[in-house]
This record gives sequence, structure tokens and C-alpha cells, in this order.
Amino acid sequence: MKTSKRQTNPEATAKAQEPIPQEQPAQDAPLPDTAHNEALQALETRLSEAETQRDEYLTMAQRVQADFDNFRRRNQSVRAEAFEDGAASFIKTILPVVDNLERALDAESSDEALCSGVKLVQKQLLEALEKRGVTVIDRVGQPFDPRLEDAVTQGTPEEGEPGTVAQVFLKGYQLGDQVLRHAMVKVIVA
Repeated sequence: MKTSKRQTNPEATAKAQEPIPQEQPAQDAPLPDTAHNEALQALETRLSEAETQRDEYLTMAQRVQADFDNFRRRNQSVRAEAFEDGAASFIKTILPVVDNLERALDAESSDEALCSGVKLVQKQLLEALEKRGVTVIDRVGQPFDPRLEDAVTQGTPEEGEPGTVAQVFLKGYQLGDQVLRHAMVKVIVA
């Protein structure tokens, strides 16, 4: 029987017994306490600055949104007022047409078809004005109101109670609370 002897290299044996150094990434390497604290403090400072900036941006965005909402409301209000002013202006230009239709109906005419047509036009025009919110100021027998009427002549106490409207010469019109045209009236004086 043969026995084999292994030849051993003493240097190789010593190297085999040494621990193999492993490379660790720089981020995992433990930092000394001061360097670690400085890095942590720098991160906390940056986080605090970022949060402050975020809060400023949020406040600014909220302010801009509120300003825009206010602008939109003002714009709608201005647009509605402009529409109402335009409508009132247009209605004022139509009022003489209403007056002339009334005069045409008051005039004597033997043409029944013409009278019927004028009545129909007047009715449609008054209905359109009524749908738009226009009301007639016709206050015969009621106390004179200078906000609604213009006194153009004076009546005598025999015509009625002093301070009241005796006769309307020209009807007035109002759109809601806005007087489009004051009524021209005769007021009884004492």
C-alpha cells in the first residue's frame, strides 16, 4: 500500500487562513459621529427649507385661486350689469313706439282690419316688455310720488283729493326698481 504525501506550501496555507477583505459601498460605511451629525443636520435644514418653500407656494396658489374666483364673480357681475343697462337702454328706445301704437288706437278709423292689426302688434309688444320685467307706472287716484312721476300740470280740489294724481298724460315705465321713464301727470293741489 502506498501512502501519498501531500506537499504543502506554507505561504499558501497562511494566505488561505487570512480573512478576505470585502468592499463596502461608501454609503454603508459608518461615518464618524460628527460627520454623521453634520450630514443629518444638513438634510434636516434642506427639508425645513423645502417645507417652507412648499408652504409659500401653497399659500401663493391659494391666493391666486381666490383672486381668480373674485375676478370671475366681478366679471359676471359687471357683465350682468352691462346686459341690464343695455336692455334698459333698448327698452327706452321702444317706449315711443308703444306710445304711438296707443295714439293710433285712440284715433278714429273706419278700417277694422287696420285697427285689429295695430291692437295685435301693441299686445305683442306689451307682452314682450312684460316678460322682460317692464311694468307700467299708471297711478291715477294715488298719492303723487316724485320718484315715479313728473307733475306737468296742477289740478283743482274739485277733481279729487289734494296731493293725488288726477290724470296721466304719458305713461311711465320701470324695469324692476329702475325707472325707465317717469309718468307725466296732473297733480291735484289744495
